Amino acid sequence: MSGIEQKTVTSDEAGMRLDRWFKTHYPGLGHGHLQKLLRTGQVRVDGKRAETSTRVGTGQVVRIPPLTVDAHVTAKDSANAKPKPRKLVAGDREAVEAMILYEDREVMVLNKPAGLAVQGGSGLTRHLDGMLEAFRDAKGEKPRLVHRLDRETSGILLLAKTRKAASEMAKSFRARQTRKIYWALVAGVPKPRQGRVSTYLARDEGEERMRVARHGEDDAQHSVSLYSVVENAGPKVSWVSLRPITGRTHQLRAHTAHIHHPILGDPKYFNIENWEFPGGIQNKLHLHARRIVIPHPSGRGTIDVSAPLPPHMQQSWNLLGFDASQYDPETNDPEE
Repeated sequence: MSGIEQKTVTSDEAGMRLDRWFKTHYPGLGHGHLQKLLRTGQVRVDGKRAETSTRVGTGQVVRIPPLTVDAHVTAKDSANAKPKPRKLVAGDREAVEAMILYEDREVMVLNKPAGLAVQGGSGLTRHLDGMLEAFRDAKGEKPRLVHRLDRETSGILLLAKTRKAASEMAKSFRARQTRKIYWALVAGVPKPRQGRVSTYLARDEGEERMRVARHGEDDAQHSVSLYSVVENAGPKVSWVSLRPITGRTHQLRAHTAHIHHPILGDPKYFNIENWEFPGGIQNKLHLHARRIVIPHPSGRGTIDVSAPLPPHMQQSWNLLGFDASQYDPETNDPEE
């Protein structure tokens, strides 16, 4: 990597140790190399010196100095693979513009398709953060990610077009003034039909997934989700509305699996043996970021945007006889 980068910590990353944050973004960066960068003050968080044990917060800006090329690949891959340099690709701007649900001078709200990664990682050649290079303005600014979605999760993604907007919306996330509603298709029918899931979650060592942890475990973070069953097709599957109160990695996926109603098509968390998909329903993750409600960063009014279902979920809704147009947010959105 050439040049200095400034990366904003998303709400999903809040509370992560700085060394783990670097491992997520730069898996090929060795621990010793990172220690040296920190010791010499080349890595900073909000302009201040930091340590590997420093925990990052939503909206904080991490300064990343120029890194060697192998910082972008895993140790396993570094011996025989070279990362492709980030560059503008024809059609990126048009592809992002087709996702826009709402836009003004400070904010952009996208409907991210399932399968598109939000940020880069080992083996990824195309991701949304890279596509946003096509929107970099004369001052060198490009839209900033305020939060993230998993690669296979579709739906609402919030971007800030200015540093001030990013800071204000990060404050709204920290103060829990943001309402995020997800729709999912889960196995079985949760009982009670409305409920609250509260656990500690920690990364499963050696696995790209989260596990339910005990309070006090290293890196365990308190996680709270609300759910409401909107409709069910007999005892087999349910359409549920989900509201994450906290913003942890894979939170909704881990929580639905924890209450024994995993999300259909989830390759990491679906844990019911010999379960068969109803005819015609695709084996793809059925999780969609449906709606976001957040104070406008200007202080004027509220942003309230909803995203239509992706094709594979709309197909499932049609097959099961669910009608998304009959959903009433005042009745069906989960409440405390």
